[in-house]
Amino acid sequence: MAETLREVFGEAAIAARVAELGREVSAHYAGKDVVMVGVLKGALPFMADLLRALDFCPVLDFIRVASYGAGTAPGELQFLMDLQTDIAGRHVLLVEDIVDTGRSLSYLLEILSRRNPASLKVCTLLDKAYRREVDVTADFVGFPAPPVYLVGYGMDVGERLRRLRGVYELVG
Repeated sequence: MAETLREVFGEAAIAARVAELGREVSAHYAGKDVVMVGVLKGALPFMADLLRALDFCPVLDFIRVASYGAGTAPGELQFLMDLQTDIAGRHVLLVEDIVDTGRSLSYLLEILSRRNPASLKVCTLLDKAYRREVDVTADFVGFPAPPVYLVGYGMDVGERLRRLRGVYELVG
């Protein structure tokens, strides 16, 4: 199936912003024991690039929830995979591809905060703050996102288009 795509954030713009985020995150966590938690599957490319932009080596782990299924509209949340790392007393950086309604993020923050981390912060590549249904805020934001359905750089539609190096509007 061939989709029509319009570039929103190109590979060079993403690389430059991820490098900036790497400096911001590194300064914030200087000298701290950090667990970097990626939200699968969408955050994987962003997390990998962010990791390489850091000047410290966090422990890596992953968590997985699903809210879109095969469609483009948020649905019921499903908890699919838990951490293997004990985060009690450690600084946790939750890495997301996009924060949209805030429902998934709020759910994850609630679960993780019950595990008594020293701190819990969120880094997202894209933020759709205007779509919030739940009061959550990302601490480190790559770009504000436009009001369109986005794919690429980890984000998909029906498990397709994650491999794209930029972020694109799915036009049709």
